[in-house]
Amino acid sequence: MTVAVIGAGTMGNGIAHCFAQYGFPVILIDNQAIALEKAISTIEKNLQRQAAKNIISESDIQLILSRIQTQTTIDSALKNCQLVIEAVSEKLHIKQEIIQQINSVVSTNCIIASNTSSISITLLAQQCSQPQNFIGMHFMNPVPVMELVEVIKGHHTSEFCTTTILETCTKLQKKPVVVNDYPGFIANRILMPMINEAIYAVYEGVAEVEAIDQIMKLGMAHPMGPLQLADFIGLDVCLSILKVLHDGFGNPKYAPCPLLINLVHAGCLGKKTGKGFYNY
Repeated sequence: MTVAVIGAGTMGNGIAHCFAQYGFPVILIDNQAIALEKAISTIEKNLQRQAAKNIISESDIQLILSRIQTQTTIDSALKNCQLVIEAVSEKLHIKQEIIQQINSVVSTNCIIASNTSSISITLLAQQCSQPQNFIGMHFMNPVPVMELVEVIKGHHTSEFCTTTILETCTKLQKKPVVVNDYPGFIANRILMPMINEAIYAVYEGVAEVEAIDQIMKLGMAHPMGPLQLADFIGLDVCLSILKVLHDGFGNPKYAPCPLLINLVHAGCLGKKTGKGFYNY
């Protein structure tokens, strides 16, 4: 199976890394050549980290990298792919445009998957001529480390498509869990209200950032506090997901905290910008 990954950002390069590590030929596509260069550099560094931990051998690094080819356009090369994974920004119009482009070049039996963390799979599948072959594959960050893949079935997703993706996840040494297509799915429907409530606790002066995170780590056995986790996810991404939940359910409990909105407007997006709830 040849796999194409669209988008060379944090999630895209992690997905490409995993597929190449487990023997799949990968086409990594991004319209920015510099993003592709950065992605390959990141993958190489992460492979070296895996070698240092004896997860792979040093001799595997170049072999794994050789399985990844890069290009800046979505073109006829995708005709030979059996799976294409969209991993671009968590914005509906961008994903719809990319999925349209993918659909225009792939074969009719190719499975198209979205790495969306909250946007409706059924809605995205409207851009496909074969919606039964469209599915959600929500990988967790960092992709090479985290075991879970949240597999989201859209209204038209076929059992064959679902089974194929479950088998593929297993080949990646991942643990897939199937959910149905409702706003936020399961992971973010539960996680984001918790993060939002932690932000409200800061906003209302209940406790300092570090105190809130310490309570959740020491008292609830969370490996990372909700505010630090929000910084790692990206505060803009958290805001986008909360908006999807709020719009999808119409319930005020999903309304994003004004402090989160202000931080995003100020460009304080977390680790990727060097400042969020913490300084990096």
